[in-house]
Amino acid sequence: MTEADILKALSNVQEPDLGKDLVTLNMVKDIVINDNNVSFTIILTTPACPMKDMMRTASENAIKLLVNKNAEVHISFTANTSTNRKDAQQVLTGVKNIIAVVSGKGGVGKSTVAANLALALAEGGAKVGLMDADIYGPSVPIMFGVRGERPLMREVNGKGVIVPLEKYGIKLMSIGLLVDEKNAIVWRGPMASSAIKQFVTEVDWGELDYLIIDMPPGTGDIHLTLVQTVPVTGAVIVTTPQNVALADAKKAIAMFGQAQVNVPVIGLVENMAYFTPEELPNNKYYLFGKEGGKRLAEEYELNFLGQIPLVQSIREGGDSGKPAMVGNDTISQEAFRNFAALAVRNISMRNANIPKTKILEVV
Repeated sequence: MTEADILKALSNVQEPDLGKDLVTLNMVKDIVINDNNVSFTIILTTPACPMKDMMRTASENAIKLLVNKNAEVHISFTANTSTNRKDAQQVLTGVKNIIAVVSGKGGVGKSTVAANLALALAEGGAKVGLMDADIYGPSVPIMFGVRGERPLMREVNGKGVIVPLEKYGIKLMSIGLLVDEKNAIVWRGPMASSAIKQFVTEVDWGELDYLIIDMPPGTGDIHLTLVQTVPVTGAVIVTTPQNVALADAKKAIAMFGQAQVNVPVIGLVENMAYFTPEELPNNKYYLFGKEGGKRLAEEYELNFLGQIPLVQSIREGGDSGKPAMVGNDTISQEAFRNFAALAVRNISMRNANIPKTKILEVV
């Protein structure tokens, strides 16, 4: 066996999402051959890549079929998270992907989806941050059990910056960590927008593969401020199946599709898709209608990222400061893992195939 033989065999192995072979994509490195033993490393587009096992099996089969049927193949994986950022990166300099989780209306479980998406990505090995941009109704302190805690400050290049809290392996920032929860935040739009800019420019997020931003419901000042401040990689739309939620989800889709905003929609996820009682895990009751989110995704030709069930433990986990992804409910965890896997695949495809997102300039 020679290195050329191995590369020729691996040129027949496709990266499932990007549609090209591993060799063309420069995803193979450190080939070592010793008698019948061959080892090499595959460089993934994200640590949370759900296609890892598929690529391992395909690579082993290619070498045994095309090079040496007695080969002992040892494959290791590393990741260089893909990014489409080509801006000057004056803000969030170490963040590769900025993902906005949005909904047209409140009450659809957007914060729950954002929190568990962040946790599922971190579980896969990615470096993840979660920014709570819902100034008037922050949820992160309760959902992560950090109520009453305050972030620290430190000095960087003579400037004071906020150090985000860390919980369950991800970095957290929320206005709820800076303001007493008993006090209402009665701010006009410019003040709320200013707070979002501070969360972006004056928080030390460090090196992150993904910064998940839990946006407020609707389509307003804070959304415009975000796309004016940072190049958002893409948006994940959250809806529930009933028509009143779908109507508002359409507005969120339309906002990001406007020519002057032009932020790609990574996909749409349907939350509270059906109710599954704990004692009857195979039963599904469609309390809010059936597959409304799926039909909406098809109507707008969006990627459908899956269905999250209405499970009591998801609500209990959020209220107790232990989100579903760090609990014991396998039903909801499987749903969130499947959703995160589809989301991360579509983010990689977006980075490979769609031009960079530019910071919006509003006159």
